Amino acid sequence: MQTKLKALALAGGLALGAAPALAQDKVVKIGFAEDFTKVYTFVTSEYNQGQRDYLSYVNAKGGVAGHTFQANVVDTGNEPQRGIEAYERFKTEGVVLMDFLSTPVSRAIVPRALKEGQNVLTMFHGRSDAADGTTFPTIFPAGALYWSQAAVIIKYIADQEKGALKGKKVALVGIDSPFGKEPLPVFQAVAEKEGFELQTFFYPSPGNEQSSSWTAVRRFAPDWVVIWGAGGGQTVSLRDAIRNGVKLDKMLSVIWLSETDTEIAGKDAAKGVLRFEGVAQGKDHPLIKGIVDEVVSKGKGAGPAEKVGSSYYNIGVASMAIAVEGARIGLEKFGAPLTPDKLKKGLEEVKDFSAQGLMPSITLTAADHQGGGKGRVSQWDGAKWTPKTDWYAAYQDIVMGLVKKNAEEFKKSN
Repeated sequence: MQTKLKALALAGGLALGAAPALAQDKVVKIGFAEDFTKVYTFVTSEYNQGQRDYLSYVNAKGGVAGHTFQANVVDTGNEPQRGIEAYERFKTEGVVLMDFLSTPVSRAIVPRALKEGQNVLTMFHGRSDAADGTTFPTIFPAGALYWSQAAVIIKYIADQEKGALKGKKVALVGIDSPFGKEPLPVFQAVAEKEGFELQTFFYPSPGNEQSSSWTAVRRFAPDWVVIWGAGGGQTVSLRDAIRNGVKLDKMLSVIWLSETDTEIAGKDAAKGVLRFEGVAQGKDHPLIKGIVDEVVSKGKGAGPAEKVGSSYYNIGVASMAIAVEGARIGLEKFGAPLTPDKLKKGLEEVKDFSAQGLMPSITLTAADHQGGGKGRVSQWDGAKWTPKTDWYAAYQDIVMGLVKKNAEEFKKSN
């Protein structure tokens, strides 16, 4: 399947679904320039499979306002220059929304996308300050920023300690990169406010060797541990935590901890570990059931059927559900053809949208491109991720303060 996907990515546009061919102005093109081959392979194939299956599902149901959706797929190998080349290609192809699923690639794209009015979806990656829609009018995180994820995690810890965080010890174990250090401002601000002791332990990229960090964590003897990495580094963190006797029901992860990580570490051994969750996992949701019935069971899925309902697959579905909702509003309110500007305006009128309960409801506006910053904490029970909380947001005064501060700095330098 991976070989087939690479070939498709190199080939370019993929027409989805069985809807009849329409004139070009009746086709909404979305560009996926993602890393299928190098760094983010742990997530990209399942995420993109969910994206394309959802678009096929929408097409099979008749599209939106007489329009069908087309996925234009390119492999970037997580290289910013290849991402820029894909961006330029997408412009000539009439793409109205792009997704790069890479913080370094999307950061390289942002200045020219802002200058040229091109929409970029940065769900669960990219710049946290892009939540400020006035500074980043065409960049859409459309979900909990990394800062908001950190806030949800800290609030969960506080709730377990019945609000008494003073004197507690929290360890942040993460990859030594801008992504790994992204949550630091939130952790530091809340530590000062709530009085807990924070120590950081950063390991070198790509995270294959973390033993010295976890030896130091063991010496620190924290009450709670937060891991902040992605891909293979998360598996190593989970394994090393288990090896060092960390209580997994006192360890939480950023969103990038999957079923695959627990399988590699050992499903039973990983039992109890917690993670931030921005989209529900599993097949027991109306949209996922609809995709199975209309797309997968008819042999039209974009990847292995066994991946349908996985954490990363469902995130891909959610990302396109938001995009299609924005397109629906844009077409209904501003008419065809759907231009990047009309889609932008449509996305900024998405209100109380949850993709039928697949994700927390979000409301996007011209000023707020995050949509509320909600998530929840779920726990690995040995077979699946089980929610421990309802959807909620936390410390948004701190988060949005950081958003405004960093957005102002961006404006001064661009």
